[in-house]
Amino acid sequence: MSQPSVSSRLDEIRALEADHVLQTYRRNPVALVRGEGVYLYDTEGTKYLDFLSGIGVSSLGHGHPGLAAALADQAGRLAHTSNLFFHPLQGQVAARLARLSGLPRAFFTNSGTEAVEACLKFARRYWHTQGITTRTSYVALDHGFGGRTMGSLSVTWDDHYRAPFKPLIGDVRFVSAEDPAALLAAVDETTAAIIAEPIQGEGGVRPLSPAFADAIRQACAATGALYIADEVQSGLGRTGTPFHFQTLGLAPDLVSIGKALGAGFPVGAALISERVANTISYGDHGTTYGGNLLACRAALVYLEALDEGGLLAHVRRAGAHFEAGLRALAARHPVAADVRGAGLMWGLVLSVDAAPVVPAALARGLIVNRTNERVIRMLPPLVITEAEIDRGLALLDEVLGDVFGSQA
Repeated sequence: MSQPSVSSRLDEIRALEADHVLQTYRRNPVALVRGEGVYLYDTEGTKYLDFLSGIGVSSLGHGHPGLAAALADQAGRLAHTSNLFFHPLQGQVAARLARLSGLPRAFFTNSGTEAVEACLKFARRYWHTQGITTRTSYVALDHGFGGRTMGSLSVTWDDHYRAPFKPLIGDVRFVSAEDPAALLAAVDETTAAIIAEPIQGEGGVRPLSPAFADAIRQACAATGALYIADEVQSGLGRTGTPFHFQTLGLAPDLVSIGKALGAGFPVGAALISERVANTISYGDHGTTYGGNLLACRAALVYLEALDEGGLLAHVRRAGAHFEAGLRALAARHPVAADVRGAGLMWGLVLSVDAAPVVPAALARGLIVNRTNERVIRMLPPLVITEAEIDRGLALLDEVLGDVFGSQA
């Protein structure tokens, strides 16, 4: 079997991309070529401890033998049919997601942003089916991030992402997650849905407070507005429960998921309550690739590990260990202002810009990233061990000392 020609030199890879790949990413000066467990290796053979997992995607780590075998087997049988035909795997994945979430139906997508798009569309369709054409607005949160397509971008707060592409879809009102009263004032008879991440990821690993979750419940009860829980980053076991909305006692009408679901293979879904599903008709939404056999096979490998393989219990144990170690680290460094998160989703908030931390960590063999300017975001593979957590936090400890000196 022929193998693709792969350059082993970073400079050649960069030169080829510079000529032919659209320049929308500021990449770290590293070319990663293989992985094993929670470690990645570059073209020079340098080993990196991965505390980011491709931004929460590689949930089972790298080179997972069960995932590799399942995808190879499925690719040899049948990869894709389109949604014009049945295949045996979509229903299996949807049934598992229903058991975990309590929402009985799923619409499969290729990514998280597409899942958000689907939720936004289904929320409007819900009201249209009832003959109510005035409920077309959304209420979203400051620091919220829905994605980069036009609908999901419209409910993304940061104007840095939004400004070059305006006008976006109309009438999105943003409120602070620190102000439950503002949410209650913003939701009215024109609101189709509230969309909120139970833990904001790109916005700086910001968990919703119980008081704000209660305001969501009150606003929906008072006005009939739907609630969309954007669990693309926080869901599917990342915080130690199947979905973080469950921790907050929320009952969403729609849930967007992605990232962890395929353990590295691109797949997402919109999860839908029965009352919303009953308002959706044939042809209302569609996708060519969504929920194909390869995507569903990858999702089944992950969901079996989560649901039956003890992964949730492991995340709870490893997450408690991670939190304790991170808080101890923060206590040693005056530059650390806060620790936020749950399970294996953490942000170390600094009192200064965190940008220098990322390259310094990379130089020491640790992969983290910066978000919301002052936050070091950590989303390790969910299979990470306590010893690997300790190793990563020891490296981060050294990095903070290197970068900030007496401030640290």
